[in-house]
Amino acid sequence: MRTTTRYAALGLAGILLAACGHKDKNAPLAFVPADTPYVVASLESMSGDAQKALFAQTNEQLPAQLAQLESTAARLEDTDPDSARLLRALHSELDGKTVETFAQSAGIDISGRTAIYGLGLAPVMRLELSDPKAFEAFIGRLERAYGKPLDSASEGEQNYRRLGFPASGTEMILATVDKQAVAALLPANAPTPMLREALGLERPQKSLQDDGRLADLAKAKGYRQWVVGQLDLARALPLVFGDKDPLLAAAMKARAETEFAKTGEPVANQLKISPSCATDAARIAARVPGVSFGYTRLDATHQDLRMDIALADDISKAFTNLQVMVPGLGTPGSAPLDMSLAMPVTELRTFWMTQAEAVANKPFSCDALVDINDGFAKLEPLLQKAVIPPFGDMWGVRIALDSITPDQKSSLPTFSGRLVLGTKNPIGLLAMSQMMVPTLAKLKPATDGTPLPLPDDMADMLEQPAWIAMSDNAIALGVGDGEDARLAADLKAATGNPGQMSRMHVSGAMYLEWLQLMEQKMSSLGSPANGDTDSPAAQLTALKAQMARLDSIDVEMHVENDGMVITSQTRLKPTGK
Repeated sequence: MRTTTRYAALGLAGILLAACGHKDKNAPLAFVPADTPYVVASLESMSGDAQKALFAQTNEQLPAQLAQLESTAARLEDTDPDSARLLRALHSELDGKTVETFAQSAGIDISGRTAIYGLGLAPVMRLELSDPKAFEAFIGRLERAYGKPLDSASEGEQNYRRLGFPASGTEMILATVDKQAVAALLPANAPTPMLREALGLERPQKSLQDDGRLADLAKAKGYRQWVVGQLDLARALPLVFGDKDPLLAAAMKARAETEFAKTGEPVANQLKISPSCATDAARIAARVPGVSFGYTRLDATHQDLRMDIALADDISKAFTNLQVMVPGLGTPGSAPLDMSLAMPVTELRTFWMTQAEAVANKPFSCDALVDINDGFAKLEPLLQKAVIPPFGDMWGVRIALDSITPDQKSSLPTFSGRLVLGTKNPIGLLAMSQMMVPTLAKLKPATDGTPLPLPDDMADMLEQPAWIAMSDNAIALGVGDGEDARLAADLKAATGNPGQMSRMHVSGAMYLEWLQLMEQKMSSLGSPANGDTDSPAAQLTALKAQMARLDSIDVEMHVENDGMVITSQTRLKPTGK
């Protein structure tokens, strides 16, 4: 039934947009406790262009999602027929509709305010309705397709529906409260205060709307206020590893009772959690206190996102000012696939050795976390070996792929591109390569970037021409016709900016090439026909249709004073092109 819960939530959450910025007492954010461990909410109305862009993307993805919904229902039919029926009920409601028409038929306000958040770990979703009666009718249609009504219950004068999941000790509640829909996954027979707070009959002492934290976060990070999310690990991890959260306690008890029935292991023994677990979890959270994210741009041809991972001060300081000398890391990608990754071995060794020593001096004692001790203990000797030259001199790597095409005579595709290895000691790295591959011994590249052809026997192995070139801080390898002309420029490309860790550029054409290669591989392995919606080939066909509009994706990651920042820019072709 866990799958049912996930798809029920997706079926409703897929149409959610952002909320208006009015600070009225009935805004969804007014029901979110200020100490919630996680939240995704909208703070203001989405612009018309952004709304159209989001709907266009969702509508393009809908056929593939419906196919996946049907295939999941088919897999569950024998083992969990109730879940299969519920998934098919959702499928019938969405089939043949756009997001807009579904929202209208379900009475959901597509410009309304929304919030998904945690009462502890228990997820709650609130969304505004344009027509509460239409929403009730939608639930009625789901019930008829499901084959039986959901259980009805009430808290005071508020009615709600229940769908229990005995295997996990939880239940989903669904209610229409004034002009809002409320859905929540709670412990079965949840404590009355928790139930009332989920329904909104009792307000939190201080709400996230009062707190203003999301608005401040959006301003500080540059998120547009359409959708802002935050995971507060300082609050969440102690709940996950402790024994105080009602939802987790219910799930653990249900699992323990199942185990008792199988093995006779007393339930009480299984539920024992060391007090040190919450302490150890808080210790981990202090290193990575939280994650936040939001759109920075959204229109018909742009979908830009930013994610921030907060880090402890000493972690940020270890990398914020580190400049990694990988040529190309500091410039936008130019090849159809262009990826650079910082791997400063010496600096990474110093950092991880410090972490390993901290764990060795103060090991974790929580049973669920003791493997971390072993992991760091095994890491130390590996780190000692990693710094042996020339590997210890490595800065990182750049891979630029210009073409990739199927080869009818081979299981491997034909490709052309370049590999650039940033290193403090390119001469030493070349010498090591020559020791391992004696045929390279005759190569004497200068450090001015002049390309030299690889020996004929190596070119024959690659089945195409190949060259090597070198500079004072890198070695470059080019494979394929014309790649030699690009090596000198690659070696002179800008190295990483301070704190920069990686970047990637991929064109839509290259993405489609990958998908076609995967499709060809599946065909050669005898994968099911595309008419079978449960087949990987069918899923690839649907993905290819979605990706036909993709122009490019660019992703960049760097570390600054507050932590790690990951940005992505997705460019789409105008509709109809």
